Amino acid sequence: MVLKEVHTPNFPYGQAHKKFVEASGKMLTTLKCPEVWRPCVYMYVSLALSVDIQEGMFYWYTDRKAGLSFHEGFIGFMFAVGSVGSLVGVILYQNILKDHSFRSLLFSSQLMLSLSGMLDLILVLRLNLKMGIPDYYFAVIDEGVSKMINRVKWMPLLVLSSKLCPTGIEGTFYALLMCIDNIGGLTGQWVGGLLLHLLRITRTEFNNLWAAIMIRNVTRLLPLALLFLVPSSDPNSTLLPSDLLNEDDDGGGDRMENIELTSLAVDRGSFPDKSPQECGKNREGLAVEQDDDGVSLLANRG
Repeated sequence: MVLKEVHTPNFPYGQAHKKFVEASGKMLTTLKCPEVWRPCVYMYVSLALSVDIQEGMFYWYTDRKAGLSFHEGFIGFMFAVGSVGSLVGVILYQNILKDHSFRSLLFSSQLMLSLSGMLDLILVLRLNLKMGIPDYYFAVIDEGVSKMINRVKWMPLLVLSSKLCPTGIEGTFYALLMCIDNIGGLTGQWVGGLLLHLLRITRTEFNNLWAAIMIRNVTRLLPLALLFLVPSSDPNSTLLPSDLLNEDDDGGGDRMENIELTSLAVDRGSFPDKSPQECGKNREGLAVEQDDDGVSLLANRG
């Protein structure tokens, strides 16, 4: 499918380039601010150290000899329960946890995320059978709880990212912060794949899967040492300095001063089937209507 773009003559490329340079300079200035780069470092490290070994767990779930021999339909059901768990996490944050400080909430969620990883260890070591819980039920509970806690951990990071956006480039800077988060998640996947390779965990070999789970759970605790980078304030407070928040106020005031109210121009082309006398009457009628609207507006303000 080919779209024909309409050519715009005399496009102000110089002005567009100037705006791009100004936005880039403001983004760089914002990143140099300690109130911004410190939380960014924590967000990247916390996501990078959340080692992803889900591929190894998936092969173990479906293996018929050394694994649990789950069929595809049940795996899909597990992931559906995990999605419900994520939704529950969002509801919990919105109704109960949204007024807590960033630091306390991230501490609790990071600690709970590491502890929830022990459910995978219990399942791999088959300790759930000694407790009398079948593999099917325990795997579903594990997936739902893990996704819920992971979502509770991720929600304050999203709110924190929105509070770090300066005035004028909110969308662009928020996209930059999301790129940092995505790079952190990709780093966690790369580290997880390397860990599975070093422990020689393949599609049919799972002898060291328990060790991979233990290493993952320990690395999830490491971001707690960097919690001092996160502000201790709550989501209702202002995090950015006043110069970043009020930098565009003067420019906005100048733009407001340049705004002028202009009347609508009525030409003869608007009334192709009417004579010049009728067009003049229509102009007078429009003027009277505008005066009436102005009088009514003043009356309402009074």
